[in-house]
Amino acid sequence: MTESRHPSRGADVGARRMTPPPALCGFLLLLALVFAVSYAVGSAAGPVAPGMHGTGAGGGGGGVGGGDTGGMPGMHGGGE
Repeated sequence: MTESRHPSRGADVGARRMTPPPALCGFLLLLALVFAVSYAVGSAAGPVAPGMHGTGAGGGGGGVGGGDTGGMPGMHGGGE
């Protein structure tokens, strides 16, 4: 009885090493699901600040009280 009961053990170990652990697969699946749900909620909610535009190349007042910077109406800078 010196024969091995698992003659294809080498091939089985090689195939087992090539597959990622189930916990990693579950984590990646959960991560993809969270990103998909957050993307769907974000696109359903729409833009957070519809009037907000990117910074332009135009010059403006650079200091405190240096002019209207296009912020929210009624808000003053410098604790005024």
